[in-house]
Amino acid sequence: MSYGTIFRPGQRCPQSGQYGVVDVYGSFLGREATVTRGEPFPPVNRALGEYGWLLRDATIHRRY
Repeated sequence: MSYGTIFRPGQRCPQSGQYGVVDVYGSFLGREATVTRGEPFPPVNRALGEYGWLLRDATIHRRY
């Protein structure tokens, strides 16, 4: 079960962080990518049941 928005390949990333590949139901499939805010999400392999990207760990920005 998914606990957030599943983003599709090519959509612009709303928040920098580690995103995991999920299936249609939101189950994590074991592959991750670091995506920066504003960049498009990478492609997924539909033949392996991959559907989209789900945020797993947001990047924390600190100002000194």
